[in-house]
Amino acid sequence: MESDYGYFEETRLGRPYDLKLLGRLYPFTRPYRLLLFGSILLVVLITLCELSLPYVTKIAIDRYIVPKTALHGVDNAGAVQGQTRDYSVDLKDPEAAAIVNKYPGLFRVEENSAIIPFEGLRNLSKDDLTRLRRSDMAGIATVSVLFLCLIGAGFFLNFFQVLIMEYAGQKMMHDLRMRLFTHIQGLSVSFFTRNAVARLVTRVTNDIDNMYELFTSVIGFVFTDLFLFIGIVVVLTSINLRLALISFAVIPVVLYASVSFSRRARDIFRILRIKLAEINTWFSESINGIKVIQLYNCERNNAESFGDLNHENYEAGMRQIRVLAVFLPIVELLGMCAIALVILYGGKSVLAGAVSLGSLVAFISYMRMFFRPIRDLAEKYNILQNAMASAERIFIILDTVNDVPPPLTPSIPMFAAKEKIEALSLVDVSFGYVPGETVLKDISFTLRAGETVGVVGPTGSGKTSLINLIQRFYDPVAGRILINGCDIKDYDPAWFRSKMALVMQDPFLFSASIRENIFLKNSFATGAQTEQILYSSNCKALVENLPDGLDTVLAEAGGSISSGERQLISIARAIAYDPQIILFDEATSYIDSQTEIKIQEAIDRMMKDRTALIVAHRLSTVRNADRIIVLNRGRIIETGTHQELMGLRGFYFRLHQLQHNGVSSGGLSQ
Repeated sequence: MESDYGYFEETRLGRPYDLKLLGRLYPFTRPYRLLLFGSILLVVLITLCELSLPYVTKIAIDRYIVPKTALHGVDNAGAVQGQTRDYSVDLKDPEAAAIVNKYPGLFRVEENSAIIPFEGLRNLSKDDLTRLRRSDMAGIATVSVLFLCLIGAGFFLNFFQVLIMEYAGQKMMHDLRMRLFTHIQGLSVSFFTRNAVARLVTRVTNDIDNMYELFTSVIGFVFTDLFLFIGIVVVLTSINLRLALISFAVIPVVLYASVSFSRRARDIFRILRIKLAEINTWFSESINGIKVIQLYNCERNNAESFGDLNHENYEAGMRQIRVLAVFLPIVELLGMCAIALVILYGGKSVLAGAVSLGSLVAFISYMRMFFRPIRDLAEKYNILQNAMASAERIFIILDTVNDVPPPLTPSIPMFAAKEKIEALSLVDVSFGYVPGETVLKDISFTLRAGETVGVVGPTGSGKTSLINLIQRFYDPVAGRILINGCDIKDYDPAWFRSKMALVMQDPFLFSASIRENIFLKNSFATGAQTEQILYSSNCKALVENLPDGLDTVLAEAGGSISSGERQLISIARAIAYDPQIILFDEATSYIDSQTEIKIQEAIDRMMKDRTALIVAHRLSTVRNADRIIVLNRGRIIETGTHQELMGLRGFYFRLHQLQHNGVSSGGLSQ
């Protein structure tokens, strides 16, 4: 296992702008913009409900609980001797006037009203106090009902807003995941040789989930907190501008802390994304290679290596926690300091009569709400940074260009694309997986319709690379591959691949039923056709011995059946595809002699009336081919029938002799 875990993303990325990444995510929100606009509208209504609650409290205090405040006790020189809070009674109310007359020593009559200090109200009997303040109590009841209505409205608005945002978020993530999966599926084979499977799984699962949190949690709450923040600023300045400015004094410190937090958090979340992908890759490789690990007693070393990687992930997580543990309490502390300033200055203003008690209470409530959006934004910024790190990884894949690009404008006419493949030619083809390391050199030959051509040679001579080029999994670095005289690059790969079938050395089977593995869910065959396919591929006995026949579900990669049985099923799949050209890549390498006979019979039936290119290690597989091509060190060194090549007594002859004597042919490449 390499120290870089197979990742090109281990290299440090540039520092992208969040707005640019968000801009690239915008197309995924476009189909659901009406839902988003509806959600934003609900957010505005929710914000209005939340902003109304402290103001309703202010009304209750200033209008009904402590309705009026007056300054008295001024002597002849104008000096203030004391301050009293008074309650005014309207004498036009007969019942109120009767109470005033009942307590003449407590009230001071001024024209149509009577004034009594609030301290004097406790001298009234309970019944008289209730009758005197019945309008205030009715007002308080009305305000209480309004308060409950606002809370209820906020609850239902929140419910529908969350419902809409969750639905839109699920749809957007569905589209993004499909876009990413479709793009990955369309990339060339070389991309998958450079990138570990677990890394790609992380992109399609964990990173998409992070984007879901961005769309649901961040976008919804950002609008809520932003509108709430702006609304609180407007309300605070309207209540008392000077008190609002004093409370805003801590905002520059909060902004500085936020910027400092963002710089540290971004790099940490990038590291966490990488470490998670590395853990997934290491675990996946350990499971796939568990036989090797147990066979060579590598459990301890492998666990120690995984422990080192896991500890790196732990340290990155602790760095994240330390940053949050410092930042969030700082915001909370600054919020408490701002409230302390409000109490200090506002309390003096209330005592001086410049600010009403209700205004101060509402102001304190708004200040507690004022720092809630800042805390929420800080926490959502946490999610935002995580999502931005994931977005970077996702767009790295989406920006990956296919190494084998399809033709921009296919130059092959439609009628030509529908015709039979009469000739497949390689003209001076050279190829290498790594620049400077050539695997195939100046390969030229033609495979004509109905012809069977065998390709033999020692290990490493380039036989499988030849198959990959014909399927256009890779493009040659030099030379041309022609179909019916036209360059293969001018064809849509889906067309010529639909005319070919590949039987691989190690066939891959899906974790599905045998029927689905043979027909791949896109072909339909009648009962008679199915029977013919099973007979031709020698799969009939295999299927009949299984408990559920064709509907027997296979384990992962076909692990529940033998390699020979997997090969027979792959041959059945190729026959069901009804190809014009069949490519065999060492189809009998790992098979015992008895199973090889069955596979050879199936191959012979499949090749009838079809064009075939057989890459083989065992010469007996290609003995009856119309033509045999001998490769060595990436070059064609001999061509002819079996009898012709044996008559030359050259490389093929020596290879034949070695195999018949039971000696490996690997040394022939030297």
